[in-house]
Amino acid sequence: MAVNETPAHEDDALGKAFEPRLVRRLFSLVLPHKWYGIGALCLLLLESFTQLAGPLLTAATIDLILSPRSGEKNRASELTRRALEAMGAPVTGLQGLAAMTSLFLVSVAATFLLTMLMVSWTSRMGQGVMYDLRTRIFGHLQRADISLFDKTPVGRLMTRLTTDVDALNELFTSGFVALTGDVVILAGIVAMLFYINPLLATVTFGILIPMFFVTNWFRKGARDTYRDVRTKIARVNSFLQEHLSGISVVQLFRRQERALSQFARVNDEHRIANIKSIHYYAVFYPALDLLSSVGLGAIVLLGGYQVLTGSMTIGAVVAFVQYSKRFYRPLMDLSEKYNILQAAMASSERIFKLLDTEPRIVAPKDPVPVPDPFRGEVALTGVHFGYKEGEDVLKGVTFTARPGQTIALVGATGSGKTTILNLLLRFYETGSGEVRVDGIDVTRFDPVAYRKHFGIVLQDTFLFTGTIAENVSFFDASIPREKIEAACREVGLGPLLARLKEGLDYKLTERGGGLSVGEKQLVSFARALVHDPRILILDEATSSVDPETEDQIEAAIGRLLSGRTSIVVAHRLSTIVRADQILVLAHGEIRERGTHQELLERDGLYARLYALQLKDQEAAAERSRAAG
Repeated sequence: MAVNETPAHEDDALGKAFEPRLVRRLFSLVLPHKWYGIGALCLLLLESFTQLAGPLLTAATIDLILSPRSGEKNRASELTRRALEAMGAPVTGLQGLAAMTSLFLVSVAATFLLTMLMVSWTSRMGQGVMYDLRTRIFGHLQRADISLFDKTPVGRLMTRLTTDVDALNELFTSGFVALTGDVVILAGIVAMLFYINPLLATVTFGILIPMFFVTNWFRKGARDTYRDVRTKIARVNSFLQEHLSGISVVQLFRRQERALSQFARVNDEHRIANIKSIHYYAVFYPALDLLSSVGLGAIVLLGGYQVLTGSMTIGAVVAFVQYSKRFYRPLMDLSEKYNILQAAMASSERIFKLLDTEPRIVAPKDPVPVPDPFRGEVALTGVHFGYKEGEDVLKGVTFTARPGQTIALVGATGSGKTTILNLLLRFYETGSGEVRVDGIDVTRFDPVAYRKHFGIVLQDTFLFTGTIAENVSFFDASIPREKIEAACREVGLGPLLARLKEGLDYKLTERGGGLSVGEKQLVSFARALVHDPRILILDEATSSVDPETEDQIEAAIGRLLSGRTSIVVAHRLSTIVRADQILVLAHGEIRERGTHQELLERDGLYARLYALQLKDQEAAAERSRAAG
């Protein structure tokens, strides 16, 4: 098994940090939860105020109480004194010290409570947006055309519902509000520093120039390594999924050592990518700490000189030190928030691109009601169709299935058999020609109402997590349990239900785990029978079962086909010989048509297919029956 060496696809791309059109759509998602967002912003403003109050109270305590003669030299302390006097609080002696300490503790407690509430409200908002968005995406996928799933890997669609939505949750919970808080705090600190001492503030902000270059270096490097880490972990996950799913094949061909060697390589590439990413963080934060320490040293040096010359107070220097420490922390956070914004913009771009993909198979403005009674006459006239432009899979297919008739489609792989079924079910639109049911063009029906009259049994049976009864009824609570049990016994599930202690309530795991391939197929036959469809589609429905199991469902197939219009794609002779008409397809065209006996007598393409394939299968089945 080769390791996937494809380059990073769109899932690995990062977007711009700010794109107005995406931001507008993102905020439309917040509207149902806007009060949490508005409340969080209000709390943020209050929390910013309480954070700014701490250094002011410290400066005022030093200048007004511990060194009262110097208080008038600090404009911030003087402002604090006037505010306290207006509130009637003491500003001198032990009472003033107690008042200052109490106010400081109140500001710390208020910061704690406001931050706690803000985190709670932003988390509620983010979780609400995630719930709404995931529900919206899943609902959109339920209505999407089948062609979307044919062209898009399921893993990529899962990424939209999981990883991409998580990136938006991070934006709303720890990105946008926290970014706004960092900006507000920075603005408040800048204002206070210039208010206290403009000259010292100017010198302090000189350190921002080297910080800008370091931050820009980190931003670009972290972005690239983040993308590389995502690419490498995707390869690790892909390799593990492939080799663990195919572990029996790996062991059968004794490829364990080879697989281990390949995994060691992709795992090592992921390790190296992570080390490169860690390198940027290892340099960035110590560099910012170093630069911030240089800035603090400049404050102590210049501020101490001004204290000695009598132009500045000790309280002002202490406030400066505290504010500068709080100033550098948001700067460090902004780089992290930048990466969050980039990832969120890229994720939102992919999510909105998916949501903007409108289904083409929709109900017309004035749908024609499905005929009642629904006779089930099927007619294709001159149908041309291709999955790709200019590459027709069907070329002028024309046939009619009268009500109650069974039409068998026979042909090599790629001849167009399943495509006919897709057009009949209106999963795709014809390129030209018409598909009519009961004389009405199927494009005039509401697809949902139209498909209710179809039953389908596929070669690859898909069962869901749930009980046997739930899988047979397809979770339709309106179907009586007696009808479900009767359908199960009619298709040959009686021995299985008798063997299982829980009977119909036996819990199936994912994809029908706990049942054999043949038993899963029998459940799908019961599902088709219990819904009593007017038109039945069997797409190689017995090719996965052994001859003994096939014998069990012979009578069930006869019961299913009786009185219904049936389109059967089959390789087994037993399913074809009962057909009223057999259509032999080759390269998208109907080359022969007739009953089984008529086509054998014609000694054409069908006869050769019978001799090469169907006769061998019948002989194998006879040998198996004889051995049994």
